[in-house]
Amino acid sequence: MAITRADVEKVSLLARLQLTSAELETMTSELGQIVAYVDQLAEVDTTDVEPMAHAVEVSNVFAADQARASLPREQALANAPRHNQRGYLVPPVLGD
Repeated sequence: MAITRADVEKVSLLARLQLTSAELETMTSELGQIVAYVDQLAEVDTTDVEPMAHAVEVSNVFAADQARASLPREQALANAPRHNQRGYLVPPVLGD
């Protein structure tokens, strides 16, 4: 699949980008190279390749959850612009 200048112009219009003529030429060339590479990858036989979420093995790097005391309410509400004794006060979003 070849990318034409008209394709790049349409995408730039949809993305609300104002590209100069030189930028359109550059983008047409670069996007054409990307599409050609993807076409090349499509030719690779992947019938015995198992789907994966990452190209390398990834393990959980987060620490284990541990129960502990929560922040005191007064301290949690200290920087809120509006609050009462129970929680944050926010303006209604669905009407009165």
